Parts: sequence; structure tokens; C-alpha cells
Amino acid sequence: MRLVAIVVALVACVHTGLWALSEKKVSAPDIIGPVASMSYAPFQGATHADKARTSIAQIRSDLRTLSPQTRAVRTYSATGGVELVPQVAAEFGLKVTAGAWLDNDPERNERELRSIIDLARKNSNISGIVVANESVYRGETILVGKDDKLTKEELDLISSARNADEQTKIKEKVNVARLIKTIQRVKREVSIPVTTGEIWSVWRDHPELVAAVDYIAVHILPYWEGVPNQAAVDAAMGGYHQLREMYPGKRIVIAEFGWPSAGYNFKLAKPGLFEQAVVLRDFISRAEAMGIDYNIVEAIDQPWKIFEGSVGPYWGMFNDAREQKFAWSGPVTDPEHWKLAILSVLLGLLLSLPLLGMTVTMTQGMVLATAANVVGAWFTAVFAFWKGHYFVPGAAAALAVGVVLLVPLVLIALARIEEIAAIAFGRKPRRLLQVASPSIAPDALASGYAPKVSIHIPAYKEQPDMLKATLDAVAGLTYPNFECIVIINNTPDPVYWQPIEEHCHTLGERFKFLREDKVEGFKAGALRIALEKTAPDAEIIGILDADYIVAPGWLTDLVPTFADPKVGLVQAPQEHRDGDRSVMHYAMAGEYSGFFDIGMVERNEKNAIIVHGTMCLMRRTALAAAGNWSSDTICEDTDLGLTMIELGWKTHYTNRRYGFGLLPDTFGAFKKQRHRWAYGGVQIVKKHWRRFLPGVSSLTRDQKRQFMLGWLNWLGAEALGVVVAIFNLLWVPVVAFVGIAIPDTILTIPILAAFVVSLAHFVVLYRLRVAIPKKQTFGAMFAAMSLQLTVARAVADGLIKEHLPFARTAKGNRARKPMQFDGFWELILGSLLIIGAITLVATNTLQITEIYIFAAVLVVQSLPFLSAAGLAALEGRQINDFAFWAELQPRLVSAWRRAPALTAAKAPGLANAIVEVPAATTGEKQPEIVQ
Repeated sequence: MRLVAIVVALVACVHTGLWALSEKKVSAPDIIGPVASMSYAPFQGATHADKARTSIAQIRSDLRTLSPQTRAVRTYSATGGVELVPQVAAEFGLKVTAGAWLDNDPERNERELRSIIDLARKNSNISGIVVANESVYRGETILVGKDDKLTKEELDLISSARNADEQTKIKEKVNVARLIKTIQRVKREVSIPVTTGEIWSVWRDHPELVAAVDYIAVHILPYWEGVPNQAAVDAAMGGYHQLREMYPGKRIVIAEFGWPSAGYNFKLAKPGLFEQAVVLRDFISRAEAMGIDYNIVEAIDQPWKIFEGSVGPYWGMFNDAREQKFAWSGPVTDPEHWKLAILSVLLGLLLSLPLLGMTVTMTQGMVLATAANVVGAWFTAVFAFWKGHYFVPGAAAALAVGVVLLVPLVLIALARIEEIAAIAFGRKPRRLLQVASPSIAPDALASGYAPKVSIHIPAYKEQPDMLKATLDAVAGLTYPNFECIVIINNTPDPVYWQPIEEHCHTLGERFKFLREDKVEGFKAGALRIALEKTAPDAEIIGILDADYIVAPGWLTDLVPTFADPKVGLVQAPQEHRDGDRSVMHYAMAGEYSGFFDIGMVERNEKNAIIVHGTMCLMRRTALAAAGNWSSDTICEDTDLGLTMIELGWKTHYTNRRYGFGLLPDTFGAFKKQRHRWAYGGVQIVKKHWRRFLPGVSSLTRDQKRQFMLGWLNWLGAEALGVVVAIFNLLWVPVVAFVGIAIPDTILTIPILAAFVVSLAHFVVLYRLRVAIPKKQTFGAMFAAMSLQLTVARAVADGLIKEHLPFARTAKGNRARKPMQFDGFWELILGSLLIIGAITLVATNTLQITEIYIFAAVLVVQSLPFLSAAGLAALEGRQINDFAFWAELQPRLVSAWRRAPALTAAKAPGLANAIVEVPAATTGEKQPEIVQ
């Protein structure tokens, strides 16, 4: 424990050091004294300004905060409470550039104009009036008064346009003309300068508007031009000087200049706190030095401005809580950096605490502690994002749903990293059962301990030849004291059972043949009947599937383990002898191997193996204590094994191959089998979850942890993967066509990271533990991915359906040709995800980085579905045959002239290849197979 504590502390120190190294300190010109002017809207929160109301107390509080920082403020409306700003500003010695908000509402426009004229007459601190704000740019026709409407001449002029572009230009001229008339009306009523606020191009294109105003109030916002933050001030100065050259002698005010502190990038323009601080300090410094009149947009964040895109709420120099975002002098720093650092390190330490109760090596502990600290940093990033952003209900809900879905995904990734660390850097397996291993009592081996074994082989409509081969293998066992009971259930057709009955008579009295019809409970029901017919003196029960060929030494090697009276069960792995049938079967065989060489070996170290209903031996008394075979779950074998463990029985596992069965005939059968296993897994969770509560069963902490992480890693990961993929798919139109709620990197990067961890988990552990060639590992990876939707559907079925019938897996070339494409729904989902990714990239005209990342996530999420479609597409095609590839290889070599043509050869069977090719020759690890 002391070593682990030191490792945890060391990683925490490194984590702290990384935060220290990552602290940004950016230099920028110092600003001495208040700025010239700031845009100010006296609203707070996410309520739109048209619906919000302010108070004189709110305005007074705001201007008290702003007055030390600025000499003037600019407003945009003269109603809705904003008309109170000038009189309060006077209390703090602030000048006001008052605005009148004009749009397509004639009655409101009339109220705005009357109010702005009245304010100018009553408040001497109003230094100018801005009539309308970007109304020409927005394409709005200003109507004033309830009877105002477009004249016949204006309508005729607009309708005379020959195309849409010409119509837009004509309408813009009409709008400019109406704006000029409105400006002239205000100028007649007041004695202070009057202008309008417009972007640079409007002033450039409309000299008549320039002539109508007292000064040019130009909005120069390089962010909306996609200009990089490093070039933003140069771009603004360039625009200013061009207008100066076009209109010499005309006063020009940069009425809006700013940079957002958060949100998404706009082409090359990147928002951010540091970017905002540097851009504004540089601009103000240069503007002051050059004597340029300017106004910064804006003083305080406006969370209601979501209509301006992701950056809309974040243009303020103060946040919505009226806290200054950055200092005006000295290096630019993030005031929240060390608070987040402390939170991140503390979370990392908290997530590392379970290590103190684990037995790990130094390297293993370092890997796990590092992973815990990375997760702590991610949680901190989520917290910082939540704290530093404003959320409307929809965006908040999207973030909440995203985090809820990602938390189990992160936990699954941690579990997989733990398994990688355990296998790559942890202790070598100590409980793995071998011949004459310490787990087997030496005196039992010496004294010839040989209790009677009863081998049970249930069969339902199995091919007689296949079952005969299984019985012949049992007859060849070297163990001296066994019986074999074959029970054929619910199979009235004598074609299936008569040859087996005759064969049992041929094999001798040790072989008992049973046939029962109307058996309830599927395989479990048949095994209960076999147990009733078992010899009274049989102490050990062995279970074999009807397609398994066992090695002669199966019982001789493993039965002595039961000399320990606490041992209730011994499990050997499944292996398959028909992996050479096709490329698809080759991949499937590799996928099965991973479970038996990785997961089972690790679980065995904690006495927490998963029992599968073949190649297993169990003590008869333990079987009885566990309540015999149960039919209330579809995976009666795993259910029984877990019950034995809950009752305190020891279990043992060997990864030596003592038996070889048959693979599912088709990809559809492969999926059906996995659906049954996953559905049964959910049933087992529902049945046994109470026994995982403290004090309910004799399960140890490690056993509980192994089972819970196993269920999460298998059932949870696949189900969650499908849910997240569908959720993201549904979100594509929102992002592509509405342009809001684009998933942030804190929600997308973890998905990519989890995929990388899963990939590393598969590749690393297969290379370390699974004795198959590299090319088969590659195929196994696709076979494993292809089952994601199948497992997810099984989980859903398990949650909403109490009982599904036992679906027998078609083996031994018994499957019929599928009526439909077995990867149909996976193809649909995978294709939709790819189409979604293409759509996102094609519609991302603003080149928003988060959208590209989101598209990459969709591509990654499509891989499991496309893998399933690809494997299903192999069936019945030439490329699924090994002979095709054996013949193709020399052609390709010859065509590219890289080497002499190779001799085509038939691909050897998987089991034969493993036995016949020495590991030293191939460079590959080989599984240990008992002949």
C-alpha cells in the first residue's frame, strides 16, 4: 500500500506540474486610464431584450462598475428601460451615445424616435445619436408610424428587378433612402450629431448615406470576416484608413470593435479569453495613439444574444455576473487557472483512491493513477465549460444528456485501461490452472485421486454424425472412472436420435442414452433430467455441447483439482475446429479466443470466472447447493456458476485447449448466439443484483468488482455506443441546418479517446495474450465490433422483456441461406452516420473546428455498424473463400513485380495451423492445445 500511495502522490505532483507549465501568460500593451467608450445594454440573464425589463437600480449598479473603466457608453435603444441610462450615466460623469432601435415594426419605431429625441433634449451628457443599428446590413425597411408603408414608386422599383441579385441591390437602395429620411427627421429635432451604425461595406457602397450623417459610425468586427486574432487589429485599422481615404474630412468613429471570449471559431477567427484580451488591448493602445474615436462592443456579456451564434453572448469585457474578465495591464492570465488546477488534481486523487486497496506493481499503479488524473482533468474541463458559458434550456439539456452518457463511457475506458495495465505491467497469473499446478493437491496426484465423473451431453435436433464424433472423443478419454449421459430432448424425428441410441449401445455400458419429449426449460430442463439419471456415486458432473471434440487428457488433468473440497467448478476454454471454413469464420474464431485468453484469465485471479455451458466440470454437491440448473434465465450456465461463487465455492480456470467445437454457420447465427448471451446477461443482472449489496452474499469486494465491471464493459459499452451514435445522428440536422448547439470538444473528444482506448485494449491484449496470427487479430477486431448493435438490442430486450425463447445456434452447415441481409440495420445506421459526417463537412462553410471533430466522431461511430455489414456481405461470395485469396496473392505479386509468383496453397485449418507451425518459426505466440 505504501508503494501505491507513493505512486499516486508522484502522479499528482506531475499533474500539478503540468498545470503549472500550461499556465498561459501572454503579453499585451498596457492600457492606462479608461477607454473611450463601451456598448452597454442594462439587461441580465437569457431573457431577450424585447421581453426583459431593467430598473434604475440595475443601471446604477452597472455604471458604478463601468465608470472607472470608460469615459462613455453607447446604447442601442431608447425604450424598454434603456431610456433611463443617460440620467444615471450623468451621476457618474459618463457621456452617452444614445441609440434608437429601428426595424420592421412601425409603431415601435415611432416610439423609439420620439423617445430618442426627448432624451437628447433633456440630457446634456448625450453626445450623439445613432439612428438604427445595421438596418441596411440586415435588409430591413424602416417604417415609421402605423400608416407608413412602401410607396407605389418603391414597389415598382423593386419589382422591376430582373433577378434576385438586382432585387437585393434595389431594395438596399430603398432602405438607404428611407434611413436617410429618418436620420433627417431626427436631425431637425435635435442639436447634437446624428448618424447611423453600419458595417464597413455599407459606408463604402453608399456615399449618399455618408452625406446624410454628421459622422460615420462604422462597425469593424474582424471576427465576422474570419480574420485570425493575430491580424484583427491590422484589419480594423486597414478598414478605417480606407474609409478615411474615400471620405477625407469626414469624421469617422469606429463605433463597434470587439472580440468574443468564448464560442466557436469563424473560419480562421478563434474566440477565447486570451484572444479577446490581447486583441482589445492592442486595438485600444493603437487607437489611442492614433487619435481614433472608438467604441468597444461590449461592456457586459449579453447571454440573450444566442441569435448571433455561439459567440453572441460573449463579447463583453465583463461577464454576466459583472466580473472583469481580464486585467488592462500586465501579462494576460486566466484568473480561474489555479482554481481549476486544484480541482483537477483533487479529482485525480479522489479517483486514484481505489488503487490503495489494490495489489499492483509500480508501473501498473502509475498507468492507473495517470488515467485517473486524466479523467479528473476531463471532469474539470466539463465544470469549467459549464461555469464559463451561458445556457438556454435546450443547450443546458444537451450538455446534461451528453455528460450523463459520457460518464459511463469514461468509466468503461478506465476499466479497459486497468485491464491493459494489469496484463502488460501487472503480476503474471497465479491461479491459472495447469497440470500439476499448485492449485491441485499433490497428494491427490500421487494417490491417483479419481472420483467418478458423469458427463452430460444435451442435444436438440443435432446432426447424428457430429454427435457421434463427440461421443467417440469421450470414449477416448484416458480417465478411468466416468459415465456419459446423452439426453436428446424435444426431438421426435428418429432420424436424429436412433443413430445416437445405436451408437451409445456400441460404445458400451458407460454411455447412457435418454430421449425425452415435452421437456420444459430448454437446455436447463434437459440437464436436470440428466442429473436425475446420474449414477449415485458420481461426484463430478461434466458438461459438453453436442459439437465438442474433447482431448483424451481432459478429465485426467483437471479432475484432481477437486481434491480440494472447497473447489466447486473447473472451467476449460472453448476452441473451434472449423475456423478455416471462410474468412468470416476465421475472424469469428479469433474473436472468441480473446474472451478465453484475456478476460477469463484475469477474472480467474479473483475467483470470478464466467461459466459457459461446455467444457466445464462441477462438484455435484455444489450443483445441488446452487439449486440445480435454473430455467429462469436463458444463460443457465453463467447463472449457476455465479450462484456457486455467491455461495462461497472456489472456481478454477485453465486456458489450455481441451476441446474443439464448431463455429456458428452464418453471420446471422453468430449474432443470434451473441444476442442470447447478452440477453441472458441482463437477466442475470436483474436476478442477482441484490447479492452485490453489502452483507447479502459471501462475494468478496474483488468478485463484485469483476462482475460489475464485466457487465459494464460488455453490456454497457455496446448499448451505450449505440445510444450515443443514434443521439449524435439525430443531432446532425440541428448542427448542419440550424447551426446551433454544436457539440463542444468536451463532449466529442472523449468519444474519440474512448475509441482509441478500446482499440488499444483490443490490439495490445491480443498481442500479449491471444495466440493467433496478426491477420486473424485484425479480423477478430472487426468481428468484435460487428456485434455492437446486436448486444445493444439484447440489452434493450432484457430490460423490457421478461422471457425470450432459447435460440439455438446453427452449427455444422445446418443453417439455411438467410432470407434477408443479416447486416441490414447495421448497414442503414452505418450509412446514415457516414452521410451525416459528409453533410456536416459539406455544410461547414464557416470551417468550425468542432463540426469537423463531430464529423470525425460520426465516422468512428459508424465503424462497428459497417463492420457488421461487411462481414454479412462476405457470405456467399468468392472473397469469403481462402482459396480466392491464395490464388489472388501471386497475381498481385506478379503484377507489381515485387517478387516471383507465390505458389497458391489451401489455407490450413485454424487448429491444425496452430499445432503444426512452431511459434519460433512464425514469430507468433501459440495457444497450448492438448492433443
